[in-house]
Amino acid sequence: MMYRLLSILLLATMSCDTGNLTVVADLPKTLNEVSGIETVSNSDLIWMLNDSGNASTLYGLNTIGKIEKEININAKNKDWEDLTSDTKGNLYIGDFGNNAKKRKQFSIIKINVLEEQSPQSVIPKVIHFKLPENMSPKDFEAFFLFQNHFYVFSKESKKFKVLKIPNKAGEHIAEIVSEYNFKEKKSLITAADISDDGKTIMLLNHNKVWVLRDFKNDNFFSGSIEKLSFEHSSQKESICFKNNTEVYIADEKTKHGGGNLYSFILK
Repeated sequence: MMYRLLSILLLATMSCDTGNLTVVADLPKTLNEVSGIETVSNSDLIWMLNDSGNASTLYGLNTIGKIEKEININAKNKDWEDLTSDTKGNLYIGDFGNNAKKRKQFSIIKINVLEEQSPQSVIPKVIHFKLPENMSPKDFEAFFLFQNHFYVFSKESKKFKVLKIPNKAGEHIAEIVSEYNFKEKKSLITAADISDDGKTIMLLNHNKVWVLRDFKNDNFFSGSIEKLSFEHSSQKESICFKNNTEVYIADEKTKHGGGNLYSFILK
């Protein structure tokens, strides 16, 4: 009882320093470099993964930050950057980080977290893609699944590109479907998600989120674009919908703080 009271007091104190974000849980040390977060249909767990250089493992956490399930994946964590899901219990890992701009092939790793019950090494299904011939190397940290296609966002401070890849086994050449420029400094996109009803998109930054609505088909920038500030800055690289009006956000642990799971209400 005393431990629970202390935990509540600690979270309340942390919430005072996190602007418009509400601290839900302090993440375990295992997830100090969390780079992807997602919820899955018919599962109460919040799924997370770490960035490159860490174990090739998916972690299923409850809402107080305790790891309840681990799935070890027989695939190298070359540079895992984001998570998305479908309605059948499949999680998709975006292995497309490219800080050095030297990668020529990128991967999307598919695992059904509802079927896998053991921490033993699981052999995943993998979708591969390359960039169009006329596209220079880019770094990617964000994607989501929409109408059975993946939409991957390049990470660049000016005009970023949106790539389209079919959710289909094999090797594909990505299609550039749009470009956009937020016309502001430090506008790098570090994660993305789309609501279950397909009507709202979130593009994450370290101190804000862009909310896209009323778009037509996959012309995502054809509707309204709203910028919501967290009034808090940290290394946020993970976001997913909790429901159509509230989201989960996670940040990496650094010497300046972080390492938390937050909730944020979309206004």
